[in-house]
Amino acid sequence: MGRRKKIVQECESLMHDPENIRNIAIAAHVDHGKTTLTDNLLAGAGMISDDTAGQQLAMDTEEDEQERGITIDAANVSMTHEYEETNHLINLIDTPGHVDFGGDVTRAMRAVDGALVVVDAVEGAMPQTETVLRQALREGVKPTLFINKVDRLISELQEGPQEMQKRLLSVISDVNDLIRGMTEEMDDVDDWTVSVEDGTVGFGSALYKWGVSMPSMQRTGMDFGDIMELERADKRQELHERTPLSNVVLDMVCEHFPNPIDAQPRRIPRIWRGDDTSELAEQMRLVDEDGEVVFMVTDIGIDPHAGEIAAGRVFSGTLEKGQELYVSGTAGKNRVQSVGIYMGGEREEVEEVPAGNIAAVTGLKDAIAGSTVSSVEMTPFESIEHISEPVITKSVEAQNMDDLPKLIKTLQQVAKEDPTIQVEINEDTGEHLISGQGELHLEVIGQRIERNQGIPINTGEPIVVYREAPQQESREVEGISPNRHNRFYISVHPLAEDVVETIKMGEASMDMPELERREALQEAGLDKDTSQNVEHIHGTNILIDDTKGIQHLNETMELVIEGLEEALDEGPLANEPVQGSLLRLHDARLHEDAIHRGPAQVIPAVRNAVHNALIDARIKLLEPIQQVRIDVPNDHMGAASGEIQGRRGRVDDMYQEGDLMVVEGIAPVDEMIGFSSDIRSATEGRASWNTENAGFQVMADNLQPEKIQEIRERKGMKLELPEAIDYF
Repeated sequence: MGRRKKIVQECESLMHDPENIRNIAIAAHVDHGKTTLTDNLLAGAGMISDDTAGQQLAMDTEEDEQERGITIDAANVSMTHEYEETNHLINLIDTPGHVDFGGDVTRAMRAVDGALVVVDAVEGAMPQTETVLRQALREGVKPTLFINKVDRLISELQEGPQEMQKRLLSVISDVNDLIRGMTEEMDDVDDWTVSVEDGTVGFGSALYKWGVSMPSMQRTGMDFGDIMELERADKRQELHERTPLSNVVLDMVCEHFPNPIDAQPRRIPRIWRGDDTSELAEQMRLVDEDGEVVFMVTDIGIDPHAGEIAAGRVFSGTLEKGQELYVSGTAGKNRVQSVGIYMGGEREEVEEVPAGNIAAVTGLKDAIAGSTVSSVEMTPFESIEHISEPVITKSVEAQNMDDLPKLIKTLQQVAKEDPTIQVEINEDTGEHLISGQGELHLEVIGQRIERNQGIPINTGEPIVVYREAPQQESREVEGISPNRHNRFYISVHPLAEDVVETIKMGEASMDMPELERREALQEAGLDKDTSQNVEHIHGTNILIDDTKGIQHLNETMELVIEGLEEALDEGPLANEPVQGSLLRLHDARLHEDAIHRGPAQVIPAVRNAVHNALIDARIKLLEPIQQVRIDVPNDHMGAASGEIQGRRGRVDDMYQEGDLMVVEGIAPVDEMIGFSSDIRSATEGRASWNTENAGFQVMADNLQPEKIQEIRERKGMKLELPEAIDYF
């Protein structure tokens, strides 16, 4: 135990020296070797024993992670590394690679300044590699590249030095194309492409614990020829001893990743829209440990002894026990009960954690993943935008009624820990809905409720989440209140894709200054007059107030918005959320007397007007679709493409890659349920595949009526549609 104490003390002394701190995330496509690599680094830094590294999977602490062999929760660890005679503190987050857990990756990127992107030498850059890179660059996080599993090129593919070099260079140039494409718009980023000469690319094998880079070859005198010789002669232990992976990677981290002092001036304007001339902004830019406390929570975990733990990045000030801090979006203050750092998967309590570090805090009972916690009231950080929205829902019921209160509490906790999950609790029916990123996502959550909380549950069949959207411009529709004294005139038309995207990414919202919002919307293609009259944004729908000087409208507007939101949350076809519509309020006639224009009058009038306008705009059902990529041996290719086509999908591309065929296409999420067992049997288990959510698209007309009926029946709505819906 003495040794561990020593490491904690080392970390504590280094925490106050931001120049020598590196906050980094390891990110990659599923199964490219992130977690095995992390084990190596821990062993290299003397945190776990050398022999078990790679088998121990120290970062996959949950049972289900070990069983499935994938990382589900991002895990944090701090370690020290000596580089050029200076000791450095490295705070590392190992993120999941599976698409269903992309939310964890986005949140991890908020806490770090550098991302070590890991790519499998045999598979090359994959769809998820692109996603994690995009998430890093959007947060202003600098990438470097590690190409893993190089041993497979040598031993399995028996490649000579020339072929190998060619293959590795093509991986590097693919990654650089992605980086270039994503950074050309960014004025605060110089060239962030990676290169072997600069030392921003490393190669190696996490499984056999060896690695090389240009600087390491110069240091150890080992070149690719020597490595291939040792690898082919099965002298892997010698290879590991002569050029250990952890040194290569940790040196690269210390040399090429920015420290908080370099990074924060660039990152703060990206993630915070507050006043950049304020003293607080200056303290964050300077990583001032004597400034006001500013702490961004990126992850909430549960410790059986300590309760909830909020982990995240300290941007300024110093966190200490007993502080009373504000949590954005909630009233009152929370009191910090303990402050710690992560060592491996375990939390070590320390006296204080200063700016520039990743901390783990207990006592912030109101914080959720994404909260801004601070010693003064401040503009919170930008909400963490998730690239995908939930597309699949399951109902969850407690098997024993006695467990119901506990189940509700657990579900609320799940929603707090993972913002990419939506939970709908229905006290009346006892049926609760959880929506997430995919079948696996929900399966894991269900298992954890049973296993960790000991609540036996029944889960329903997966239900797909649909959307509704107008297809053309409607005429002006009148909505009349029940007492016939109030009238609203509304029309609707579809919003352009770019505008929807801008709202989705949080680049135009009602929280920002009007001028900024106007500019963002105009840039996305909304005309000037329209962008000046934006009254409200709900989801990806915009309300425009085109009225002129109507008496009492100001005080009624709140109710109008309420009616509008109700109408959009439950569209006219099947009560599914409406997206991408531009609503215009042209005119309104309001009763003189406030009593006669209350909620009971205004809300139904607006709701009916919106629904009728949407129907006039030929609203249709949209279904979520997924991009599918299947890697399969030649003789099973027909079976694999048949699996996509048989699911109302389409195959977009087929090509050879190495000794495998790659089939790429898209298919509706609804048809992809049960895909994993079907593809296994169709290809005798030889296929590997990967799906990614690709948004929503309009469902074919001939399928619309049946699907709408099916959803209405499931929701217990009346089955006949309004007469005006006769356009399918």
